[in-house]
Amino acid sequence: MIELKHVYKIYSDGDSEIRALDDVSLFVGQGEFTSIVGSSGSGKSTCMNIIGCLDIPTSGEYYLHGNDVSKMSEKELAYIRNKELGFVFQQYNLIPKLNLIENVELPLIYRRMSPSQRKKLAATALERVGLGDRLTKFPSQLSGGQQQRVSIARALAGNPPVILADEPTGALDSKTGKDVLALLKKLNTEGTTIVLITHDNSIAAQTKRTVRIQDGKIISDVINEDVVSTMENGRKGADLT
Repeated sequence: MIELKHVYKIYSDGDSEIRALDDVSLFVGQGEFTSIVGSSGSGKSTCMNIIGCLDIPTSGEYYLHGNDVSKMSEKELAYIRNKELGFVFQQYNLIPKLNLIENVELPLIYRRMSPSQRKKLAATALERVGLGDRLTKFPSQLSGGQQQRVSIARALAGNPPVILADEPTGALDSKTGKDVLALLKKLNTEGTTIVLITHDNSIAAQTKRTVRIQDGKIISDVINEDVVSTMENGRKGADLT
């Protein structure tokens, strides 16, 4: 589904250069829940920006569903961002003057959907994150954890195959962060591919796979067997109910 091949992202600084990504190759298959973990300046956010079509590599190739994204036009990249990818950010990025269903509808407007179809999809997405009874509330009336759930609903509304979550628990207390992570796990068991960016090792350890990046290079790539087993058992249990 997601494949980076020998990707470099290089910034020039006078006579020197900064390699934000340095020969990164990575494959993320359909249905995975992968974390990319590293300290500030490690290159993890640059990696997410390239996967999310928010930036382009200096060199190398990026394939999404087998299509070479690194050679697409800006118009084509905008289509990919709107149709194929859902974004969840640390700071929610909700619009205060819009109620919840209007916030979740926003990405769907660019697909030229009818108002009735947009509202139906937005309401369904809010229901999935446990906010189906608060459609007309405003962001200021919600807790931080609830606002993050709205941002997840916004990412889900268009039913993208991939969700990119950039430090989604970073602005939350530990208990609320666990609730948000549990929601992402649930979405993954329902079939959504999730790539989560974090600096927190304890968060990364709760995903199925942890890719560690340092100085622009991938230094380890580990399957978290206990997490995989637990989530698979949970999915099978849900299928039986």
